[in-house]
Amino acid sequence: MVYRRRRPTQMQAATESVAVAPSAPVARPAKPRARMMRQYDLVERVRSYNPNTDEDLLNRAYVYAMKAHGSQTRASGDPYFSHPLEVAAILTDLKLDDATIVAALLHDTIEDTEATRAEIDQLFGPEIGALVEGLTKLKRLELVSREAKQAENLRKLLLAIADDVRVLLVKLADRLHNMRTLDFVPTESRRRIAEETLDIYAPLAGRMGMQEMREELEDLSFRTLDPEAYSVVMQRLDALAERNRNLIGEIEDQLSNNLRHRGLGARVYGRRKKPFSIWTKMERKSVGFEQLSDIFGFRVVVNDIEACYRALGIVHTTWPVVPGRFKDYISTPKQNDYRSIHTTVIGPGNQRVELQIRTEAMDQIAERGIAAHVFYKEGVGSPTEFLKRESNAFAWLRHTIGILSESANPEEFLEHTKLELFHDQVFCFTPKGKLIALPRHANVIDFAYAVHTDVGNSAVGCKINGQFAPLSSELQNGDEVEVLTSEAQSAPPSAWETLAVTGKARAAIRRATRTAVRDQYAGLGRRIVERLFERAKIEYADDKLKGALPRLARTSIEDVMAAVGRGEIKASHVARAMYPDYKEERVARYGVKKGLAAKLKEKVLEPSRSPVAIPIGGNNSDLPVKFAPNGGAVPGDRIVGIVTPGEGITIYPIQSPALKDFEEEPERWLDVRWDIEDSAPQRFPARIKVENVNEPGALAQIATVIAEHDGNIDNISMQRRSPDFTETTIDLEVYDLKHLSAILAQLRAKAVVAKVERVNG
Repeated sequence: MVYRRRRPTQMQAATESVAVAPSAPVARPAKPRARMMRQYDLVERVRSYNPNTDEDLLNRAYVYAMKAHGSQTRASGDPYFSHPLEVAAILTDLKLDDATIVAALLHDTIEDTEATRAEIDQLFGPEIGALVEGLTKLKRLELVSREAKQAENLRKLLLAIADDVRVLLVKLADRLHNMRTLDFVPTESRRRIAEETLDIYAPLAGRMGMQEMREELEDLSFRTLDPEAYSVVMQRLDALAERNRNLIGEIEDQLSNNLRHRGLGARVYGRRKKPFSIWTKMERKSVGFEQLSDIFGFRVVVNDIEACYRALGIVHTTWPVVPGRFKDYISTPKQNDYRSIHTTVIGPGNQRVELQIRTEAMDQIAERGIAAHVFYKEGVGSPTEFLKRESNAFAWLRHTIGILSESANPEEFLEHTKLELFHDQVFCFTPKGKLIALPRHANVIDFAYAVHTDVGNSAVGCKINGQFAPLSSELQNGDEVEVLTSEAQSAPPSAWETLAVTGKARAAIRRATRTAVRDQYAGLGRRIVERLFERAKIEYADDKLKGALPRLARTSIEDVMAAVGRGEIKASHVARAMYPDYKEERVARYGVKKGLAAKLKEKVLEPSRSPVAIPIGGNNSDLPVKFAPNGGAVPGDRIVGIVTPGEGITIYPIQSPALKDFEEEPERWLDVRWDIEDSAPQRFPARIKVENVNEPGALAQIATVIAEHDGNIDNISMQRRSPDFTETTIDLEVYDLKHLSAILAQLRAKAVVAKVERVNG
């Protein structure tokens, strides 16, 4: 969001009710108490748009909720029952079905009274029981942080919405009434509730196309969070309305007359923008109130789509058009189902006039969103199934919930929810013309994952409008994007997660990275197990291991192999689980003169001849391999592998003194051998120590020798040993031992080099 506010506290649970008695007395605004809606009032409100309403159901729900809440009161002192009644009244304005109205009356009964889900199912049916349950917040939730609690409550709410969209409609009406009565709540709670309304509920209403509700929620939150700014904007709006008292009527009349004289009947009405919308535009554009030219907007409502474009032609031939202010959301609707033609002209009195041209049906959806779909008529069936067919907004919501549910932790879920709710959109196209909607600032990586997860995972390049571009390129409206893929890439680089904008892309990248790492460990574990079986001359078969899974407390063969690769399970334990009589071959203890490391080194003097040695293919290997941290290893070295739990294999040269640290852990030693393809040379890490004369240009000469011999310097550290000599430690990358030896020989030939040697970490 553009609107920035100071946050003294973090938000609490997103579904936490406002209608609770305050812990301390609060100054209550003096205003007359409104009369509560009676049973017959409620029935008449519903009957006004649904003549076939079930009056008995509404009456029973009214009485049940009133008795359940009994003497409970709100912070205002009003009977608590007045709250569910007002929520139901808001929903009757949206013309919703009987089940939704009843759920509104009962929505706090499970949470705040002795009522149970079973009782509501019995009295009102499982459909209404499910709605009420979906609206009930989580209780006694043991989570570490307030944000975690908020996220878990929001997760439950969104999942309930995915099952039945009417849960969202009741929840939004519930929040709207709570915001209308927020003045009775303690100041600290008031700010928190307003923040979460602005963060979650208002954007959610907007995403569902419910513009009227979104605007009221935003303005009520704005008034609470920044009353001074709200007051200033309202004063300016009132002053402007006073100055232009007759202007709106004049523009409405001129528009109506022009359209009528050209044979087009239309309903024209003007409205001014809301305070929060004006304030955010002032902040976003860094302009003052007087510099805003579109505070008033006008709606031109006609009978059909053809009439929309006729009206547009009449307007554009009557008044000059403001360039760059035309948008056609009829041919390309927004994802919340919004459809209109937007244009701005220089109208009467040289005033900028912002116009929205739409049909009656579009006008209803623009104001009421998914609530504009008629749920109560015969033949509609399940509202959720109906909206799956009819509403892009609901399809977006279900899709987003599916993505968000893959988040690794509650805080991440909350972050992605806000991201998906807040971002405006850009519309891009595939080469075949398929429209892909993305948040603003999304890049090609997000686009690729929006097309398909497999496309994202295998993306290696792209073309934007026919031109090659980086995958990190930010996309603009109308871009045609072609994603170039490669079967050789099965998982994306983990660094892509920081580049991706959408929750879907981030979740998919994390999932693919986890899978790739797990596959590496499983591959390593399988090789370790198979080589142990070869050494022990016993038969290995997946079918036999499958029968031993319960003894290893694992559910699949891949789980076992990954655990062996990570060092969580020893290969000998796998053998013993499959063959209970198996006895591990123990390495005998050796005396001080000849330690275990020395004995093990003897076993790997000729690793290339060993049939059970694990092949090491370098950094691009499908195994989790790294090299000795203080000196590395290069092809040509005799090497040994050390398994580090959770990290994979560390490769050491046989001569490395660090191997002494592992003498007492023979089970961690692995026979390994180099397996490097000559057609695909790789660089490997090595470290050298140079004692050079301390004179100008000495380091440059050393670096030149390394560069001329195609070595790559990774790191340099220098230490003065005496006034005349400096000890320079260089981490470099070379192709193999022969390459490293050539560099060392050339360095020894330099006059500035007194001594050079390789460091074995």
